Amino acid sequence: MTQPGTVVVLNGASSSGKTTLLQLLQERLEEPYLDAGIDKFIWMLPERWLERPLWDDVLGLATAAGAAGHRLFSGMHHAIAELSRAGNNVLADHVLVEPGWVAECAALFADLPAYLIGVRCPLEVLVERERSRRNRTLGQAAAQHPLVHAHGVYDFEVDTSSLNPQECAEQVAGFLASGDPPRAFEIMRGRQVM
Repeated sequence: MTQPGTVVVLNGASSSGKTTLLQLLQERLEEPYLDAGIDKFIWMLPERWLERPLWDDVLGLATAAGAAGHRLFSGMHHAIAELSRAGNNVLADHVLVEPGWVAECAALFADLPAYLIGVRCPLEVLVERERSRRNRTLGQAAAQHPLVHAHGVYDFEVDTSSLNPQECAEQVAGFLASGDPPRAFEIMRGRQVM
């Protein structure tokens, strides 16, 4: 029987530094980790679906998904679980703004070696980062900020405003190497988050 691979879900608002952290962890971690993050799944969509009005049925301002978005991200969650069950290690950046996504991830990942890492950043820093980047939708970070950490449970957290990306990656890698078992998804499944 194949041993499940480790799953590391990086959850935070837009512009919090999740993608950079994921890339650094891929380089830093000894075992190979697949990138199965949110952007990989979004970019599977036909290009016309990345622009309004079709985009609104996917993720709108990235605070509530439409029907297409719910199908897409449910597929992402199930794909991550199956990749792990096949023995693959997985890194996935996510924006858990929908309570249903939290519940689904808890149900799918609680019995796997799956860690939930909080990628935190103060709102004023998120807004400034969003403003300085040309590939962000203005207002998205502020809209996500009160929602993305609402479930309140993590295995580990980093603050990307007080540490540089490399330091954040070192902290996460150090935590993963510590041997502490994952608990966040199991706790959330026990709460029956909906």
